[in-house]
Amino acid sequence: ALMHGPTFTGHAIGCAVANAGLDLFETKPRLEQVNTIEAQLTERLMPLSKLPQVADVRVCGAVAAVEFADEFDVSAARSWFIERGTFIRPLGRVVYLTPAYVIEQKDLATLTGAISEFADTVR
Repeated sequence: ALMHGPTFTGHAIGCAVANAGLDLFETKPRLEQVNTIEAQLTERLMPLSKLPQVADVRVCGAVAAVEFADEFDVSAARSWFIERGTFIRPLGRVVYLTPAYVIEQKDLATLTGAISEFADTVR
C-alpha cells in the first residue's frame, strides 16, 4: 500500500547523502560551476532556436532542453547519440542535458555539438 513509504520516512542513508551533497556547496565552487555550464549551454544551444525544426530551447542553470517541432524516433535518436560517443537521452520531442557540475568544458562542448548535429538531421 505504501510503496514509496521509505521516500518519506527520513531514510538515514538518503539523509546522509543529501547532507554530504549540501556540504559540497559550502566547500566547492558549485554555483560558479553551474554559472559556467549555463553560459556554455546558452551560447551553444540558443542558436538552434532559429531552426525551423526546433520549437524551443530552454536553459536554466545546468539544465538545457531542445524541443523539436515534431516528434522523432526516440530509440533511433538514442542510438544516434551513442554511436557518436555521447549519452544523451531524448524524450518525446525533447533532447535535454543535465550534466554533472564538474563536467569539463570540452566534454560539454562534445554534448552540445552532438545536439546541434542531431538538429540538422531532424527535418
